Amino acid sequence: MAENPTGAVQKGDLVRLDFELWAEVGEKKELVACTEEKVAKEALGGDAPKAMNWGPQPYIVGRELFRTIFAQSPGPVEATLEGARIGEPIEKEFGAAESFGEKDPKLIELFSMNEIQRLPEMRKEDAHLDIGTVLSIRGRQGRVSSFTAGRVRVDFNRHYAGRKAIWKCKVVEKVTSPEEVARAILEMEYGRHKDFGVEVKDQTATIRLDGRALFDVNWLATKAAVVGDLRDRLKVKSVLFVEEHKTPPPADKKKGEGATEGASKPAAASAPEAEEAPEPTPAP
Repeated sequence: MAENPTGAVQKGDLVRLDFELWAEVGEKKELVACTEEKVAKEALGGDAPKAMNWGPQPYIVGRELFRTIFAQSPGPVEATLEGARIGEPIEKEFGAAESFGEKDPKLIELFSMNEIQRLPEMRKEDAHLDIGTVLSIRGRQGRVSSFTAGRVRVDFNRHYAGRKAIWKCKVVEKVTSPEEVARAILEMEYGRHKDFGVEVKDQTATIRLDGRALFDVNWLATKAAVVGDLRDRLKVKSVLFVEEHKTPPPADKKKGEGATEGASKPAAASAPEAEEAPEPTPAP
């Protein structure tokens, strides 16, 4: 845990980070990832994809942000973060060789349309072949780069290979409060934290689980990582998970009482019943 919350960022610091990562080839730029909903909407020309949380994201400096996207290890953004000042905007470009990797022409292969149409993913009812469609062929995953009536060209290079990377970021704050550190770890490892109860006291971190997490297989898969990070960053001796099963409130027995009162009075004209609004789709 960082002792100086306002000093330069160092490797191992837990921070909240605003960022944009773009892939550029020629005059075309494609948004790879970002933390601001407005940026996503503008880049996609419409609604931004649903996300757990927009806004500054927690990150441990040195864990190689975008390590599954960049071809090099450590990723190029690490050097821009170490030594950065809180609130200082950073913008840098990286060539393909030091970011997404160069494109290898040998990894672009041609297949017959008949073979492509026999793939399991193309035999689904809603299957649609287009530029960028991801296909699994003979144990490898690639993207359709072009096709004709009889042939399909599939690119097995790393996604965004051959493109320049444009990186914009700002370290918003260092996370040092024990409870906020615990919440940041939950957000990083599990993706949610607002519905959890968190208390760190007497070298014990207590996490009160919300109802959804109790039956979520993703929670079971990330629980060990959460414990490891809590022990490492907070130096606690014990991590306690508390399951809370809330009893629903009793039904209102008075509802409907007095329905027969005034029955001798003429009934008022009924307004047309409003169509029931559909339930909003919850964010994942």
